[in-house]
Amino acid sequence: MEKSTQPEAVSSVLKVFNILQALGEQKEIGVSDLSQRLMMSKATTYRFLQTMKTLGYVTQEGEADKYSLTLKLFELGAKSLEYVDLIELADKEMKIISELTNETVHLGALDEDSIIYIHKIDSSYNLRMHSRVGRRNPLHTTAIGKVLLAEREDSFVRNTLSRIEFVKSTDRTHENAEQLIAELKLVKDQHFGEDNEEQEPGLRCLAAPVYDRFGTVIAGVSISFPTVRFDEKRMSYYIDLLHKAGRNISEQLGYKNYPVQ
Repeated sequence: MEKSTQPEAVSSVLKVFNILQALGEQKEIGVSDLSQRLMMSKATTYRFLQTMKTLGYVTQEGEADKYSLTLKLFELGAKSLEYVDLIELADKEMKIISELTNETVHLGALDEDSIIYIHKIDSSYNLRMHSRVGRRNPLHTTAIGKVLLAEREDSFVRNTLSRIEFVKSTDRTHENAEQLIAELKLVKDQHFGEDNEEQEPGLRCLAAPVYDRFGTVIAGVSISFPTVRFDEKRMSYYIDLLHKAGRNISEQLGYKNYPVQ
C-alpha cells in the first residue's frame, strides 16, 4: 500500500472506519484476515481493535481471535434518527408559538453537561436573543436546562454538574448544584422552567418538557423574551402555549400521559 500523505490523525480515523466497514460486512473476522484485507500490519490492526473494544464498539469472542461489531453504532444511529423525527415533529408546534408571540422559540436537548439547541425559529423583532442551532448553553442558567434535569435523580444532577464551573453570568445565576436542585423541585411540580435573567441580563425564557414514548424528558421547548417585551400578565398564556406544544410533540412520539392537559 502506498504511504499515506494524510496527517497521522486523519489516517487513523480512516483506519477506524475501514475496520468498522469490514466488520459490518461479515458477522465476525480474525485479526489476521482483517489485517490482510485492509493491508495493515497485524500489530496495528490488533491495537485498533482493542481500543474499539474498550470503547464498546467491538466485541471479542472470549479469548479467540475473532471480533465483531456491537450494537453501539446502532444505538448512535437510532439516537440521531430520534432527533431528526423530533425536530420534524417540533417544527410545526414551534411555528404556532412563533406566530402567536413573534418571539424566539428553541428546541434543546441534553448533551453531557450542557444543553444544545437542535432547532430554532427566530423572533420577528430586531431586538431578540442571539443564538444558533448547535450552540451550547449551561444547564443551570437556562429554562430548557432546568426542565431537562427536573425529573432526574438528585445524584444524576450532582454528577452531571460536577464537571462544570458555576460562573455567575448575572446576580441571579445559581452558584452551586444545591441551589439548582432546590429550584428543580418546583420546576418538576409546575412542569415548566424559567430563566429569569440568569443567563443574560435583560433576557427571560420559559420552557416546557418533551417526553419520549417511555416517559423520559428528552428535550425542552422554550420561548425567549427581552425583558422589555415580557408581559407578566400573559405569563400563564405563554406557559399554556409551551405545554400544548410539549404535549402534542410528546404524543406524536408515543407518550400519552403528559402531566398538563
